Amino acid sequence: MRRAFAVKRSGPLTSVTLLALAVLAGAGWMAARGARAQAAGATSASAAAPAVRTVPGMPPVPDARNLYSETAAGRFSPAVSGALERVYVPNLRSDDVYVIDPIAMKVIDRFKVGDGPQHIVPSWDLGTLWVTNNAEGRTDGSLTPIDPKTGKPGTAVPVDDPYNMYYTPDGKSAIVVAEARKRLDFRDPRTMAVQYSIDVPGCPGVNHADFSIDGRFAIFTCEFSGALVKIDLVDRKVLGYLKLTMPATRFKEVPGGSRVQAGQVWEPGATEVCTVKRGMPQDIRSSPDGKRYYVADMHADGVHIVDAESFRQVGFIPTGLGAHGLYPSRDGRHLYVANRGSHQVHGPRLGDGGVAVIDFATEKVIARWGIPGGGSPDMGNVSADGKWLWLAARYDDVVYRFDTATGEVRQIKVGAEPHGLTVWPQPGRYSLGHTGNLR
Repeated sequence: MRRAFAVKRSGPLTSVTLLALAVLAGAGWMAARGARAQAAGATSASAAAPAVRTVPGMPPVPDARNLYSETAAGRFSPAVSGALERVYVPNLRSDDVYVIDPIAMKVIDRFKVGDGPQHIVPSWDLGTLWVTNNAEGRTDGSLTPIDPKTGKPGTAVPVDDPYNMYYTPDGKSAIVVAEARKRLDFRDPRTMAVQYSIDVPGCPGVNHADFSIDGRFAIFTCEFSGALVKIDLVDRKVLGYLKLTMPATRFKEVPGGSRVQAGQVWEPGATEVCTVKRGMPQDIRSSPDGKRYYVADMHADGVHIVDAESFRQVGFIPTGLGAHGLYPSRDGRHLYVANRGSHQVHGPRLGDGGVAVIDFATEKVIARWGIPGGGSPDMGNVSADGKWLWLAARYDDVVYRFDTATGEVRQIKVGAEPHGLTVWPQPGRYSLGHTGNLR
């Protein structure tokens, strides 16, 4: 790699805020950890969790209290040795990928790909980055491979409707999320030949997913029905659907966009009675102990909490207008929520978007980061050292780099309608897909 990555913890709070939080909530934080074991930092022998019995072929879970333990800063797989330090940005409307050098903070390359690139997806073995060109409304979708050691694209592989892509935890299949077909296509992870498919007729707008701690099931979001679908990966079948309940209020979308000015703390604004009966769930991520799932909902303006085993909704956390992307911090203590700033699929420029930081242990928002002048943070990931959160600005044709210690943000101009960018390389042993859901 071009530069060594320091193993250094960095969090989203200042030292003053951390001290205050510790004084106010120390006892409650430890009680919450004892009740749910959701944060990653405990090392007490008495809190040791039993070993996780995983599906055959899936790498073991070293710490049952924190399935993100192997994605901590500095824990690189030998498979990413020699990978260039880059940020890859797919631009949906300009059909290209911009390549950013994160040290120089500038675009250093760009290349054309297929129609409608949605996400940059690291392969299970970490050797390839795939651009999912879903060619919405057409039949000529494709996957463009990128060699992370050169940063250059290879020959595209024809694949039907690849809106997004994931991998089974054992690495035996790539899961192409054929959104328009209401179907999950399990394919050979190297040749992309079809192995089998699972139809999800009750899940219009199937798009994002996360996997159980033992690899036995996955939960996918259904954007256009306000629901989730649970998939049995062992017996290859649908286990059931869950319609998400909307909150009583949500944040009001004000014409004219954001009021955030430089130096001000971002607040999501006034609320209104939520008259929308159906949500628009987007990204989904597991709690560190695998017992809960957090689901970002653009219409609900926050994160639904779902119990993994019972597949029941058990809570809700309001975060901001148009909640969309979810990314755990490198230490597994916090969840960054990108709020796009609009309830609309195609929202206005310079909206009231921002990032909310959730503490896994307390399930409370502990920090908010705004964008001076407004913006639309969407999809991305955390840098390898945990110091930066990179997000595409879906409506504003830029990408953001948030400082996870202060919330300060910088911008880089990219192509038309950037979407699921990825930061590479990332720590971890294998990839479950999307923009870098590593474990």
